[in-house]
Amino acid sequence: MAHIVILGAGIGGMPMAYEMRQMARKEDRITVISNNPKFHFVPSNPWVAVDWRKREDIEMDIAPALAKKNIDFIGVGAKRVHPDKNQIELDDGRSIDYDYLVIATGPKLAFDEIEGLGPNGHTQSICHVDHAVTAEQNWQEFVKAPGPVVVGAVQGASCYGPAYEFAMIMDTDLRKRKIRDKVPMTFVTAEPYIGHLGLGGVGDSKGLMESAMRERHIKWICNAKVTKVEAGKMHVAEHNDDGTVKKEHTLDFKYSMMLPAFKGIDAVFGIEGLTNPRGFILIDAHQRNPKFPNIYSVGVCVAIPPVEATPVPVGAPKTGYMIESMVTATAHNLREVLDGKEPTHKATWNAVCLADFGDTGVAFVALPQIPPRNVNWFSEGKWVHLAKVGFEKYFMRKMKKGSTEPVFEKMVMNALGIMKLKGK
Repeated sequence: MAHIVILGAGIGGMPMAYEMRQMARKEDRITVISNNPKFHFVPSNPWVAVDWRKREDIEMDIAPALAKKNIDFIGVGAKRVHPDKNQIELDDGRSIDYDYLVIATGPKLAFDEIEGLGPNGHTQSICHVDHAVTAEQNWQEFVKAPGPVVVGAVQGASCYGPAYEFAMIMDTDLRKRKIRDKVPMTFVTAEPYIGHLGLGGVGDSKGLMESAMRERHIKWICNAKVTKVEAGKMHVAEHNDDGTVKKEHTLDFKYSMMLPAFKGIDAVFGIEGLTNPRGFILIDAHQRNPKFPNIYSVGVCVAIPPVEATPVPVGAPKTGYMIESMVTATAHNLREVLDGKEPTHKATWNAVCLADFGDTGVAFVALPQIPPRNVNWFSEGKWVHLAKVGFEKYFMRKMKKGSTEPVFEKMVMNALGIMKLKGK
């Protein structure tokens, strides 16, 4: 019998538990460890932040769902991973032994790297449902006395889609309230151009996204470093292509949401051979850590390099489809190892995303993620908004039932079918 521990219970950790239960031997024990007793569907956070969803719509209790599949759950955070001992030290003082460990924690949100950034500072966040609830409370106060909005993603961020989503969702909500004319909006991003997305662009994402921003009267500043945030003021250094400072901006705001940079969680940060300098988990082609071969990793906590060099640091995103592929490869590889074989499965690192704009949306497919690509497609339409609403409900049903159906792959197939219909 082997004890397989999965650290994290988010979009990577929960599917990992379900697929591992399916792939493992009957006698193998599987345990999920998380500092949160509830799973929540992160892509819906922008809707929560404007009260289009309640947190209970996108949350579920983890323990009962896992119990149905004979998977143990420990709802206590990890204080430190000890790879040399094959142990995880928990916040309550316990130590959990493992034979194999899958790290699926997601990131630590690096608000502390910029003075005044984040919910404990002067800007909002949609990275966690708790943040989204706070953002919604502040939004309700904001719409009573509207003013300038600054939205975007700071230097080192690696997930740009939600920043664009939230800018467009705010625009839609303000138009519905008939107060959009009272809210100047500025999009601030580390990307070298609008629509870069940390991917070097996808199809005509630059043209389409710039057009969408102009249509909605949203100004933008690219190649931007946020140097400091004060109450109602954001200090931004705009850079030239050679990395030199082009212009210093001081932006007034009454409401701001800025996505932070990510780094590895404290439980793994600085463990030599396990993580890179930012604390992301080092893996080989089979999702396995090179130094500690009984440790695997999936999801946002995995170390992958930027797609290209940019004047201001821009990370590469890990989309749901990529994470789903990592999960499946890891489950199959662990079964091979349990059977005394070498792992052979590799994830397909493709990028696929549905971004909701409130009353319309954009979709992109980048196969593979890093150019040159076999598929390089970007499209806009109301169908994306409707598809994302449906996908949220579909994914939550999967989590509650413990299904291992590859939902992101199905989404890709549907997108490719739409491409075919459009003659792409």
